[in-house]
Amino acid sequence: MESQIAEHTAQLPQVSEPRNPGMELDLDWALGVEANTSAIERRCATLPGRRSVKKDYQAAWLLKAITLIDLTTLSGDDTVGRVQRLCAKARQPVRNDLMNALGMEPITTGAICVYHDMIEAAVSALNGTSIPVAAVSTGFPGGLSPFHLRLAEIEESVKAGAKEIDIVISRRHVLSGNWQALYDEMKAFREACGDAHVKAILATGELGTLRNVARASLICMMAGADFIKTSTGKESVNATLPVSLVMIRTIRDYHERAGYRVGYKPAGGISKAKDALVYLSLIKEELGDRWLQPDLFRFGASSLLGDIERQLEHHVTGAYSAGYRHALA
Repeated sequence: MESQIAEHTAQLPQVSEPRNPGMELDLDWALGVEANTSAIERRCATLPGRRSVKKDYQAAWLLKAITLIDLTTLSGDDTVGRVQRLCAKARQPVRNDLMNALGMEPITTGAICVYHDMIEAAVSALNGTSIPVAAVSTGFPGGLSPFHLRLAEIEESVKAGAKEIDIVISRRHVLSGNWQALYDEMKAFREACGDAHVKAILATGELGTLRNVARASLICMMAGADFIKTSTGKESVNATLPVSLVMIRTIRDYHERAGYRVGYKPAGGISKAKDALVYLSLIKEELGDRWLQPDLFRFGASSLLGDIERQLEHHVTGAYSAGYRHALA
């Protein structure tokens, strides 16, 4: 069992993936994109039943999922203590006794994601690790603060030590079809990030149609987004499989045409281990194994880790434990 789990959890060799530099706005390409909603929904409806992994394979995939989580706290009552506890969980996401029983070496989550005011606490708590700190920015979650302040917020977060910046686009640009404005905004955000990677949050639940999701995805990548992300987690509708299928197919198209790999981050509403497995199978089928690494795929989640650890304990012991035994912070 142990060798099998280790084999299927193994990281690919680390490579120096070039960042997406963007390209000139190609409206003919972007506006030529359509989305067949009924076909997309039919494809996604088959995924949970058609792709199932069990036993050691499931444990391996769940451990892989942990390494892809942006462990997140974005609450108005966040404190330094809560962030420090969350960072401790990121350092050791699964209890030692479970990892030993699985025959696994220690793993970490993909990143910690916080508001700007908590960056310093997170950077300090993660000192000595390679876990990056991601900060939500640009007037998150609404993205409606003055533009110069959104740029300044990015710059301040990078200065404070954030290695990744999750920005929110102006949804009105998409809804009104002002694609040039969306491109210019995203390009300015990318430049303000400097060396920090930028994730473009589309807030797909507020974009109206899957066609809008596809076009916004392409234009953000043209403007230099390193990742495209579904949601802030604050909308009434967050990550869904149809939206994910549309976004990752635009990522595939962009890679084929521009030659650069862009990452994907579903966020909001992914709280169960079984849901994580479905998303991982979708990525593997549509984009391939290279995208199953933390530089190209992340889950934006908080409670997901607790359920995965609970499932791993069941795999080891044959019994489910109470949720409080797997507290995050």
